[in-house]
Amino acid sequence: MNDDDLTVRILIEIRDEIRATNQRLDSTNKRLDRVETGLGARIDNLATRIDNVETGLGVRIDGLGTRIDALGDRVDRVEHRLVDLDIRAATATADLIASTRDLHKMLADRFDLRDRVERCEKDIVELKHRVG
Repeated sequence: MNDDDLTVRILIEIRDEIRATNQRLDSTNKRLDRVETGLGARIDNLATRIDNVETGLGVRIDGLGTRIDALGDRVDRVEHRLVDLDIRAATATADLIASTRDLHKMLADRFDLRDRVERCEKDIVELKHRVG
């Protein structure tokens, strides 16, 4: 074997090893492409799910805002009703106080009249005894 044959043989082995390495690299690249495709699909799926959750939360938040607004309106109506009731109660209380004063005055006048009527009745009885 001469040196040229040995060199050619070494070069052929290097070439064959390079081809084998290239085949392994191609196989690795294909596997990486599959992983990348799978990960891309999973990432897209995850993004879609996040968008759906975000949309659902947005709808729920909007609904909650509507419910809060409705509750605020109800609170305002209750507040107005309470103010109206408070005014009515104050008016009724003032009327009751006035009626109580009038009743007190009337009863005081009646008590004054009772004493006069009793005196008059005594005077009538005395007059009847004198005349009679």
